[in-house]
Amino acid sequence: MAKHYMTHKNQNIARYVYGCIWIFPMVLVFACGTKTYNSERTRPNVLFISVDDLRPELGCYGKSQILSPNMDKLAAEGTLFERAYCNVPVCGASRASILTGLRPNPTRFLTHKSYIDVDAPNVVTLPQHFKRNGYLTLSLGKVLHNWADDALQSWSEPPWHPRVFEEGNAGRQRLNYQLDVNKDKRPPYERAEVIDTAYLDGKIANRAIRELQRFAESDQPFFIAMGFVKPHLPFNAPAKYWDLYDPDKIEFPEFMEYPENVPDEARHNSSELRTYDDIPKEGPLSDAMARSLMHGYYACVSYVDAQIGRVMKELKRLGLEENTIVVVWGDHGWSLREHGLWCKHSTFDVAMRAPLIVKTPVNKGDQRVHSLVEFVDLYPTLCDLADLTKPSHLQGDSFTYLLGDPDANGKEAVFGRWQNADFMKTRQHGYTEWFSEDGKSQARMLYDHLIDPNETKNIAQKQGNADMINKFSERVEELRQIE
Repeated sequence: MAKHYMTHKNQNIARYVYGCIWIFPMVLVFACGTKTYNSERTRPNVLFISVDDLRPELGCYGKSQILSPNMDKLAAEGTLFERAYCNVPVCGASRASILTGLRPNPTRFLTHKSYIDVDAPNVVTLPQHFKRNGYLTLSLGKVLHNWADDALQSWSEPPWHPRVFEEGNAGRQRLNYQLDVNKDKRPPYERAEVIDTAYLDGKIANRAIRELQRFAESDQPFFIAMGFVKPHLPFNAPAKYWDLYDPDKIEFPEFMEYPENVPDEARHNSSELRTYDDIPKEGPLSDAMARSLMHGYYACVSYVDAQIGRVMKELKRLGLEENTIVVVWGDHGWSLREHGLWCKHSTFDVAMRAPLIVKTPVNKGDQRVHSLVEFVDLYPTLCDLADLTKPSHLQGDSFTYLLGDPDANGKEAVFGRWQNADFMKTRQHGYTEWFSEDGKSQARMLYDHLIDPNETKNIAQKQGNADMINKFSERVEELRQIE
């Protein structure tokens, strides 16, 4: 039977939280239908690609307004997860959780400044585990949020970051932000007539291509983690990607108001966006500014998509594709005016749900998984795919069985948290409960995603939901105790 890798103290809690209903059929499917590598076969390489602030805003996710041909192609060749959820909706904490296989809790992985070396100093990270098993592990670009390097024991070589200053540009801003020579301004977006490598993501793709060329001459398996910085704010991309979209045809979300009966705890000021020029410090944005921001987000998605396409093309040209697992993931969701909000930093579904595409050499392509998975499951899944023993500390579950049978029953629920709010997503409902510092319940949200997918009405106080609320509250409270 599949295990939850936790301390002995928490094993009973884990059994209660996750339940056993889904585990037995999961193991049957895994044993009967899932292909993995055996010990007599060359272990697969891993290309682990993160895309900062990317929500499931891709053509392959049914967003026909988005031009993302390369990620769409990858999804057609691999497995797309329709309901993948991050465990914490902020960059640093989400990445730290993914790379350690540990869930966030009230004392761990709290903010964008989360450091593995501080919050989980003795934990063997995902790349470190592969390194211990003979892999050469590399970090290229924004893998962990903190570019002041974290978890250095994970990598065979020092993490590589693109130069933020170019020769001759001494008076300019960091290239991630703007190319304009007026460094006193900080606009939330930029359209520049430049080549792809003028911005950081083009440089990151170039470096990945060079590393792949190096590995083409080596028999040592690799684990390359590479992180693109867009579509994180500011939305800066070469002009040709802006020109893919007609701003007049950009449509706003269906629902741009706070939900009915929403608690004050769920409201926020989209503070990340407010730090940029031309953005009001409070209140709603004009339609013109909202449309420009959405245009910039779309342009950045297409820009990063092109860089992923370049890397995948080289992987194939070098003959490495046939023995490489490719994972593309966004570190959390993002609000583009849904509920009147921008950015992440909430437990609304649009902030918690994230894209996930997995392509392996041994599983069928063009598969869609509708079962729930969560990002803490990535570590054990990659261990299974590479035939590596899983470390005992892992708190997620391998979803390898879903790669063999995408229609198999999955988890009944996934979990996450943001600040003092704990989140639970079941096959039908999204539930959030806020707690005070002394552990007392303060507020709740409940949405029925079968009839209210846009989360327009909080039904936590609806008559007849008390038993469900009590059940969900017990489960998130138990989860809070996991170390």
